[in-house]
Amino acid sequence: MFKNQPYYPDFALLLLRLAAGGLMLQHGYSKFTQLMAGDYGFADPIGIGEMPSLVLTVFSEFFCAILVVVGFQTRLATVPLIITMLVAALVVHAADPLGDKEPSLMYASMYAAIYMMGGGRYSLDAMLRRG
Repeated sequence: MFKNQPYYPDFALLLLRLAAGGLMLQHGYSKFTQLMAGDYGFADPIGIGEMPSLVLTVFSEFFCAILVVVGFQTRLATVPLIITMLVAALVVHAADPLGDKEPSLMYASMYAAIYMMGGGRYSLDAMLRRG
């Protein structure tokens, strides 16, 4: 039916990476600018302190999201994102209704799928493998 059907999963994965990483960047960028401004006030959901929590969240939501978008070290980059989203859903919003947990769980699911599939054919990872 479709002439280039083998490429469709790679296009779908590209779309998933662009959506999951690109949309996360809006959250990460605001935290990145907060960090760069010297405002370290942030939630401390796992008891490591506000500043370390902010730094780890910025690393995940900003820097790892960029890596996911370009598809560089894709599987490795999704690990901090999955952890961050699970902490948000299961710790920060633990007592909240499912509707408040849903965005974090949706992101975690998207990153888990990307982790399982890798960056795909249209990623920096694949480009570097090809030479």
